[in-house]
Amino acid sequence: MDGTTDFLSDYAGRLTFGDLTPEAVHQVKRTLIDTLGCAAGAFDGEPAAIARAIASRVRGNPPARVLGTRATTSADLAAFANTVFVRYLDCNDTYAARGTGHPSDMIPAVLAAADARRADGRSVITAIAVAYEAFCRLADRVALKGWDQGMFAAIGAACGAGKVLGLDRVAMGHAISIAITSGVPLGVTRIGELSMWKGCATAAAIRTGVFAAELAAEGMTGPGHPFEGRDGLWQHLGIEAPKWERFGGRTEPFRINATSFKAYPSVIHTQGPIGLMLELRQQVSAAQIESVRVATYGEAVRRTAAEAEKWDPETRETADHSIPYLVAAAIRDGGVTPATFAPSRIKDPALRPVIKKLTVVEEPDFTRRYPAESCTRVEVTTTDGRRVTAETSHPKGHYRNPLTDGEVEAKFRGLAPRALGAGQCDRVLAEVRGLEDTATLDGLFESLVIAT
Repeated sequence: MDGTTDFLSDYAGRLTFGDLTPEAVHQVKRTLIDTLGCAAGAFDGEPAAIARAIASRVRGNPPARVLGTRATTSADLAAFANTVFVRYLDCNDTYAARGTGHPSDMIPAVLAAADARRADGRSVITAIAVAYEAFCRLADRVALKGWDQGMFAAIGAACGAGKVLGLDRVAMGHAISIAITSGVPLGVTRIGELSMWKGCATAAAIRTGVFAAELAAEGMTGPGHPFEGRDGLWQHLGIEAPKWERFGGRTEPFRINATSFKAYPSVIHTQGPIGLMLELRQQVSAAQIESVRVATYGEAVRRTAAEAEKWDPETRETADHSIPYLVAAAIRDGGVTPATFAPSRIKDPALRPVIKKLTVVEEPDFTRRYPAESCTRVEVTTTDGRRVTAETSHPKGHYRNPLTDGEVEAKFRGLAPRALGAGQCDRVLAEVRGLEDTATLDGLFESLVIAT
């Protein structure tokens, strides 16, 4: 196998629960709470219903559960459906580097493999940490250049699921190879008017990663040089093979501790503009606003304001990737919640005049400081000529301005109660807090069953 495959497979095979720092274990559990809240809040979404319907057509051997139900399916389809739930609200975590994405998309891969194989809580925590290291270290070195974040997710999911399945170094290498050679998705998923697939694309990559791990567990082999060989990934990306440094463990921090949570259910680049607008709204009423100028980094402008569709969104997926829409909603509604994306709200003609008051521009200095900082400045001009300004380099939820444990739990309770109820929310939180002491995931899955 090539150097990258060998490095990833060796690390994934060697890492043990004892290698994890207390901070990493704690962050895995915080992230699991955040992820499960996002999944529960999305249970009634249309993509979630479609994914459940597809998963229900297959019986797994061994079976894996679909979150929120007692239904079972194959491990790969459970991973697909559960990732669709996690992604739909666009409220789960983000890692920003040369490549950017949502590493918690991989958690359903680990849960599905663990459920099917009756793995214990420590194995789950370790496998999640492994998946995050693969995803985030790749994102540190690799710019996507027209490909989608599922590239990282498929590899990480193969590592995480393979860890649960107990793959040795050679089999893990084959799982990684199968995943990456069959799971390189196109970046067009997130361009223009966005479709349901925006929230499902990584779910397909996660399914690929789980399926690859299962194939490798049965003895299937993959290409020996998927990264560094002729027509391998690095050649197609036009880059030299990265020189890999140590991954998390011993004195090296784990990358899961450098991920950011979202305070609002929208793409990470909109977190600063929303939070600042809500801050300024305490000083200026909506009726007093003459104009709003949002200055931010180049990637945020390109992703959320450079296309005509982002100034007149038609779909939920486009609206949650639109600074103009989200800032206008913050002005009118005093908040951004899942209700912000109801079809009637997205198409509400009363929002269009507010959107027209906005300009969104790139600030070159902010671009230079990204991704280490996510700088945004919002300036409001009032009808009587006053100017009020707010600025941030680390929006609430950024790993340098993190949500507290209490805020993570409050976010969970804000997203999940309609599906679960307060009592069940308590039970889910208790299951996650004690995860390292559980023999199986039965209690966790049972706590998430939604009464219908």
